[in-house]
Amino acid sequence: MATMDDIARKLGITKGTVSKALSGADDVSDAMRRSVLETAVELGYSRTIRTAETPRLCIFIENMDYGRPSDFGWDLVTGFRKMAEPDGYAVDIIPLDIATQRKLRYDEYILMHNYRGAFFLGITLLDPWMEDFRTCRTPTVLLDNQAQYNPVVSQVGIDNDEGMELAIRQLRKLGHSTIGYLGGGVESYIYRERSQAFFRALKQYEMDDDPELAGCSYFEKECLLTHLPRLLRMGCTAILCSHDVLAQAVMNHCRKQGMDIPGDLSIVGVDDLPLCTQIRPTLTTIRQDRTQLGKSAYYALSSQISRIHINTLKLHPELIVRQSIGKAKKL
Repeated sequence: MATMDDIARKLGITKGTVSKALSGADDVSDAMRRSVLETAVELGYSRTIRTAETPRLCIFIENMDYGRPSDFGWDLVTGFRKMAEPDGYAVDIIPLDIATQRKLRYDEYILMHNYRGAFFLGITLLDPWMEDFRTCRTPTVLLDNQAQYNPVVSQVGIDNDEGMELAIRQLRKLGHSTIGYLGGGVESYIYRERSQAFFRALKQYEMDDDPELAGCSYFEKECLLTHLPRLLRMGCTAILCSHDVLAQAVMNHCRKQGMDIPGDLSIVGVDDLPLCTQIRPTLTTIRQDRTQLGKSAYYALSSQISRIHINTLKLHPELIVRQSIGKAKKL
């Protein structure tokens, strides 16, 4: 294990300067602090937690609301904290942006703020730190994302293959033979994974799996005005959406066009957000237990801290059948 003396020798500075740089002292220049952090990461330096010091974990959140019980991230954060805080950890919630990621590399940020590990919500494949996850030394857990070939980075999520299979099986029982998919942009790992799981489920049931049966875009408007009309022209009697908010938008759009849900079109979402029971008709969805996912993230992170290198934890999803699906309309 590298020490502050090792960092000082490498840079030709005093141990006191190294200590000040790592603690964020004001009398150390930004350039020197950056050099110390980079060297510390390069040498594999890790701070020692003093007995009287409360160990700290952080949850980085990007592209996700979490401040209210109705928000997607609320239960994830709550589940994580329910496990971490009784174990003696303090948990910091940190909104993440691109500027922060460009200012410091991931390991440098963690070292500077003296965190033991981190849980990430909402980060995309385009974020600068995604590249850092390939080589980082910080125990890390990603929700619905993946960093290949790094044993200290774990992934948690639901089994999307199982979820899509449950939905396709139910729709097939209702007589739907042509099912379409609408999803978010491919810069999201999870939306790409769900799209692929959708087609694997179609193949499992020997149903039409034409690639044109999927339409994905970062922009909801493109899904509604471009991809949805195409799927309807192809004879889709059911649409599976990558998340509940998009499913609600599809439902509202179709009803404005005079379509009956589920008489003319069945709609399925993913997540089981509170909105699913608040709209009419109520929304059928693939449920993921977000509180349990938060708890699983802590379990994976605490295992990583103990040098038990977990790759992936997948929870079973559940299909919650409500009013938005029905028997296929005869064309």
